[in-house]
Amino acid sequence: MKLVTPQELLSAANYEEQRTDIRRRIIDLKKRRRITIGEYITLVFENRETVLFQIQEMLRTERIFAPEKIQEECDVYNALLPRSNELSATLYIEITDPDKIQELLDSFKGIDNPDIVAISIGREKVFANFEAGHSNEEKISAVHFVRFATTPNFRAQLAQSDVPALLTISHPHLQAEAPILEDMRQEWLQDLQ
Repeated sequence: MKLVTPQELLSAANYEEQRTDIRRRIIDLKKRRRITIGEYITLVFENRETVLFQIQEMLRTERIFAPEKIQEECDVYNALLPRSNELSATLYIEITDPDKIQELLDSFKGIDNPDIVAISIGREKVFANFEAGHSNEEKISAVHFVRFATTPNFRAQLAQSDVPALLTISHPHLQAEAPILEDMRQEWLQDLQ
């Protein structure tokens, strides 16, 4: 996927003028790219539009105007883009009860092991590869970045809407699956072109 460059970003003034419409469009897009599995896990699959929006929002929030700092933000967020034959997502562990945050978050330690989170299409299964540095034996982050390296067979079956597709988690504290809806499959097919 083509990287986002500083030259294509809107100026602060232009972004502010267009922000309401852009946000509305991105909210609609993310609805098609969001999947919840179990009570606490949500994945939002990233693409160029979601990354471009995140950069614009970060520049706005942090009031970043220096060209070198803008380039740094592009570099950071471009790392979220899927590479060739990949899907990428931000995985959120969403716990709203303040009294249970630490306890529940700790219960998800190990979710980043290589055989826990997967996408299954037909008989094909691809596992999430988690970005390092977001957890260890003592702590776990509530936000993770994951990549799914797809195979030719996976991509071929993804295009066949009659072949069942599921997101699965097989963790000691969460055994769950969620169906991949047609809107998301279409988004993934675009990502994998």
